[in-house]
Amino acid sequence: MSNMTLSPLFRRGIGFDRLNDFFDYAMQSDTPNYPPYNIEKRGDNAYRIVVAAAGFSQDELAIHLENQVLTISAQPQNQADEQVEFLHKGIARRAFKLSLRLDEHIEVQQADYQNGLLAIDLQRIIPEEKLPRQIPIGRKLEQIENVTAEVVSE
Repeated sequence: MSNMTLSPLFRRGIGFDRLNDFFDYAMQSDTPNYPPYNIEKRGDNAYRIVVAAAGFSQDELAIHLENQVLTISAQPQNQADEQVEFLHKGIARRAFKLSLRLDEHIEVQQADYQNGLLAIDLQRIIPEEKLPRQIPIGRKLEQIENVTAEVVSE
């Protein structure tokens, strides 16, 4: 299944050439499973990422956004207590780096850390020029923009 190609889909779309790279990345077998996280849709344009970061303090967590890639990472501070012998160690307090690709118009609104859960709120904000509009037939683009500008100024 890793040899799946999406070229037939590209015949009906323009500008989706990065979509194939996205699917290749998603199909990789070395997808991290630590830490556990949820991606929630909280409305038409609102999303939330919740990362289970049990055992980490807020200072040990970092959130970084670059080129539409949101990276959540944690580096535990060394607090080795040589007097402690673990009979069972079920809390995996190990370093991690979780990267998620965001859509073009998704913006990070805020982040909150409470009860071992890191919640990052996202919002899709579509610019006015990208919103759907009706294109009249028989007019040039300059005429459409002039008519739109006149209606807005009134």
